Amino acid sequence: MKTPWIVALAVAAGAALYGVAQADAAEVVVRSAKGEFKEVKERVLHAIENRGLVLNYTARIGAMLERTGKDIGAARRVYGDAELLEFCSARISRDTMEADPRNIVYCPYSIAIYTLPKEKGRVYVAYRRMDASGSGQSTKALAAVDKLLAGIVAEALK
Repeated sequence: MKTPWIVALAVAAGAALYGVAQADAAEVVVRSAKGEFKEVKERVLHAIENRGLVLNYTARIGAMLERTGKDIGAARRVYGDAELLEFCSARISRDTMEADPRNIVYCPYSIAIYTLPKEKGRVYVAYRRMDASGSGQSTKALAAVDKLLAGIVAEALK
């Protein structure tokens, strides 16, 4: 008798998780350009620096996946090249966190640059959109982060 209830609960939980996954997928902006990875990465770096910002860290995700894939028996190559550039803006970050201390999770900001093994000459640039929720002040501050990221990517790909 309890089995239908458990099945219904599992189905509801699965649907809820699917909805969360779909919402998360909608929060990623991916653009692409023709060119070489190093060239597009340089353009993104220049666009960051043009705003007076400094790169904090470069995560070499493609190299990490390549290296660790062998350890776990994975043979498929996910990326040609893949890096995540992390940086911050003192003013925008302060505004964001003064608006809501929980906004710390959005810092540092990051932009991913990657190529796919079967797509020679195409480079992807992606970033996560900010969840414009919370108070009006928080929404405004997160919108400024979103505008900053969109502007960097637009400048790099023009």
